[in-house]
This record gives sequence, structure tokens and C-alpha cells, in this order.
Amino acid sequence: MELRIDRAAVDRCRALAAAVVAPVSDFIASHSTVAVERSVLRLLGVDGVGRDEIPVPNIIVDALSPANRACGVALAFGKALAETALAPFALGEALSAGTLELASFAQVPEAAARGALRPLIEQALGGLRARRREREERLARLPQTEPPLLYVIVASGNIYEDRTAAVAAVEAGAQIIAVIRSTGQSLLDFMPYGPTTEGFGGTYATQANFKIMREALDEVSERVGRYVMLTNYASGLCMPEIASTAAMERLDMLLNDSMYGILFRDINMKRTFVDQHFSRMINAFSGIIINTGEDNYLTTADAVEQAPAVLASQFINEEFAHRAGMPDRQIGLGDAYEINPDLQDGFLYQVAQAQLTRQIFPDAPLKYMPPTKHMTGDIFKGHLIDALFNLTSVMTHQTIHLCGMLTEAIHTPFLGDRALALDNARYIMNTARHFGDEIAIKPGGVIDRRAQDVLSGCEHLLGRVGEMGLMQAIESAVFADVSRPADGGRGFDGVFARAPGYYNPFEEALQRR
Repeated sequence: MELRIDRAAVDRCRALAAAVVAPVSDFIASHSTVAVERSVLRLLGVDGVGRDEIPVPNIIVDALSPANRACGVALAFGKALAETALAPFALGEALSAGTLELASFAQVPEAAARGALRPLIEQALGGLRARRREREERLARLPQTEPPLLYVIVASGNIYEDRTAAVAAVEAGAQIIAVIRSTGQSLLDFMPYGPTTEGFGGTYATQANFKIMREALDEVSERVGRYVMLTNYASGLCMPEIASTAAMERLDMLLNDSMYGILFRDINMKRTFVDQHFSRMINAFSGIIINTGEDNYLTTADAVEQAPAVLASQFINEEFAHRAGMPDRQIGLGDAYEINPDLQDGFLYQVAQAQLTRQIFPDAPLKYMPPTKHMTGDIFKGHLIDALFNLTSVMTHQTIHLCGMLTEAIHTPFLGDRALALDNARYIMNTARHFGDEIAIKPGGVIDRRAQDVLSGCEHLLGRVGEMGLMQAIESAVFADVSRPADGGRGFDGVFARAPGYYNPFEEALQRR
């Protein structure tokens, strides 16, 4: 099954996306954020909590003077390392306790700071390489089945209950487990510490929780004979910190969008653009597949009308990812089955959108999201809509398939709901495995015309965004009918311009790569 696609139009869209992203990339190159600086400390080995349960990286970065912060926390911390000869964790504890102050080491030569940091940087990157090799070795020994890979969510708020639910889902056929974050965590400008049991609507993303779930999934992977992937959310005000700690604990996928936090969480756009770049550099190096959030556009606005904006966002996300060094095989672009089921030929429109995305981004591990906006209390109808979603996914060769629940959007699904969702998906994907390979799209038919209209609309929209500038386009509600100001939203006070001597050793090392 192949669409007739105007390849010249696709090339023009990519060129337009590059022009849209270029000015933002210039801004990124000249700015940093408090979250990026905290990520540097975490990669160096700083962890733990200090007074009032405040994370040590927060205490250190918040204590820096504006001038020192503008040069990057690494230099100030490296000077203290060189002078005290303490390990990073111990130095972090002393700084958080107030027994040492970074300002006391201001006169230490910069060369000494860089020398003290050099082995720590190599050690950190070596650890991430080792985790990546470990994933590759496990995948070779415990290969997954043919895509679409069945992705299931757990979200009780208690990591230990999530662990039990995740193992049960794997035994029922799940190949990817995602732990939804606690409601509102994306708005916290710190990463909670340790195992947690009190999340609401989800479970807190902490390094300890990552470790607990990773160990459980590794154990069940051995038992079922296939590698089970683990997903969390690298978005919000701690995006790069979550990416860094997730890489340390060998997560396989992270939701990591360039605009999601701006549009749907009112996080400052400048903060988000800087944070997403560094987080994606870490993900690229660690072999983590990102999932982008275009599906969210279709829950706040009409799915038929927003289709060109979804495709435009996919081009923009791809461009941002490439600029962070990410190969296509790690760019899990998002889409969703969200057209009103009462629309005549809505299924054909869904197929057109899914197949168009598949052909434009042939090497990307696309993530296909289930229907939520139009689900109702009629669970039988919901199960049927999910079946059509499953059919669209398998016939258009999607890669990452988030299983739709028959009680989706009504309450947090029970274990039985997950099992039924997996049964539905496995049945459809078995009985219609090669359906898409056996049929042809009628030239000039509904699917063909719809795909051409979406691509044409996308090109027009990207041209308009290029003329306005991406930040102005977001202010003008071009995406998802949501408007956000460039200097407003949460976290804007954590963005700062880099001084001429700014130093981020991990950014430098990854850029050299």
C-alpha cells in the first residue's frame, strides 16, 4: 500500500522546517538554563538531598552568582574539585550543607578546573556507553517480535504497585512499559529523590524509581524471552535532568518533544527550546528513542483541521532532533487516531494520515496513539474504535503502538482493561498482519486526496511559520489553537545568556562526537 507523494513538496517542507528552526538554534547556542546546569552536576556524580529535602544539584546551582552561572556550573565546581580533591558526591554534600562554598575557590586556575573534570567526564560518558551496549546485547539475545510494538501504561502513583502491574502487562503481551508521571510533575523545577509511593494520576519520575522498574522489566524479560522496553517522560522543567538520569538507568524511550511543554503545560518556550536540545544530545548518545507529542494537538483541536499542523510539527521535531545529533532511528514521531468516529469516511482519513507519516519518515520509529477524545462510557463501542485503530496501525506499519483501553479517559485503567486491550491488539495484528501489503490505494480516491491535502496544507503552514518565526507562531496559536508568550510561562527566570567563557563539558564532548 503506497501513497503517491510529491517528493519535491516533502523536500520543500524539510527545507522550510530547517529555516524555521535555524533562528531558534541560534538562541539555544547562546543560552543555558538552570536545568541544563543541574544535569551537568548529575552527570558528574552529584546526587542526594540537602536541607528541607531540596536536591543537592538545585542547592548548588541556586547558590551561584549570576556571573558564575553565566559561565556554567562546571567551571566553578571543577575549581572546587581541583582544590579539595573530594569526589563529586562528597563535594556536593559539603556544598549543600554549607561547610564549603564555590565562591571560595574563584581564584583556582581554569586549567586546573578542566583538568579535574576531564576524568569525570570520560567516566560519565563511559558509563552511558556501557548502558547502551548492555541494551544492544540484551536486544540481540532477547529479540522483540515484529512491530507494531505493543506499549502499555502503568500509573498508580506507587512505584511498587506499578512494578506489579508492569510485570502482569508484560506477561499478557506488552513489549513496552511506560510509567506516567505524577500529575503536575512537569511543573516542578526539581527532581524528587528516592522511591515514591504517593503520586496522583501517575508516579513520580525519580532515578530510584527508574532503577526499580528497570530491574523488574529485566527480570521478566528473561522469563518471557523478549526484551521489554521502559519509557518515561523527559519533559517539563527538569527535561534534561530526567534524560540524564534515565540514560544512567538504561531507559529505552523518553517522551521528549520540542514544543509539548510550551503548548500544554505553559512552560516558557525559551526554556523549553534550550532544555530539549541538551536532553536530546544525551538521548542521542545513549541510544534512547524519543517520542514526540503531536498526538496532543488532536485532543485540544479538531483532528481533521489540525492534520497539517501535526505534520508540520513532525518536520520541526525532526529538524530539532537532527541538530542535537539524533539519527532517524531514534526519532519516534507522534500521531494519533483521534478523528470523530461519527465522521463519514473517518477511517479512510485516519489511514491517509498514518500512511503519509510512514512514507515521509520511513526510518523513524513512529509512535501511534489511541483514541481518547471521542471515547465514551459505551465500552463496547470503545473496544470497536480501538480495533479500527489497531487495524490502521498494522496496515500502515507503525512502530510503537500505545494500546487503547476500553475505559480510556474514564478512569485509570484496571489490569483487566490492559489485558483486554492487549488481546484486541494481538488479534488484529495477527489476523491482518500483511493486509497493508495486499491492497492498493485508489488514485484520486478519498485516501489519496486526503493525503495530498494534508501535505499541501503542511507546506503552506511551514511557510507561514517561517515568515513569522517559530516563537511568534506559537504566540499566534498556530499549533493546537494554543497561544503562549515568548517571555511568559513557567521557568522563564531559569533561562540565562551564556558568558563568553561559558563551559559545558558534556555539550562539548557530545558535539565533538
